[in-house]
Amino acid sequence: MSTTEIPRSLRNWFVLHFVLDLLLAIPLMIAPVATLCFFGWQTVDPIATRIVAAALFGIGIESYLGRYAGIEAYQGMLNLKIIWSLAAVVGFLSSLLLGAQGAPIMAWVALVVFALFNLLWVYWRWRLA
Repeated sequence: MSTTEIPRSLRNWFVLHFVLDLLLAIPLMIAPVATLCFFGWQTVDPIATRIVAAALFGIGIESYLGRYAGIEAYQGMLNLKIIWSLAAVVGFLSSLLLGAQGAPIMAWVALVVFALFNLLWVYWRWRLA
C-alpha cells in the first residue's frame, strides 16, 4: 500500500462506524432515561449519558467527514478510535464485574462491540503504520 492510499474497505468501516454511532447517539441525546431503561439500566444520569452521546456524535461524524482524508488524518483518527474504544472496554468491564446497573445484557453487548471495534482499529492502524 502506498503511503497516500487508503483502502476502500477502511473508508467503508469509517462510514459504517458513523452510521452506528449516530444510531446510538441520537436516542441517547434525545431520551437518555427511556433509552437506557429500555436496555436494562437500573438508574440513569441524563447528563453523563448525553456526554457519551456527544462523544459518539463527534467521533462518528468525524469518521464520515474525514473518510476521504489522507493517511496522516486516518492515523490520527484511528489513534482516537483506539483510545476511545479501549477506554470504553476498560470502563464497561470494570463496572460490569462490580455489578453496576445489575450488569444488563446490553452492557455486555456494548462491551463486546467496543472490544471488536478496538481490535479492528488496532489492525488498521498497524496496517497504515
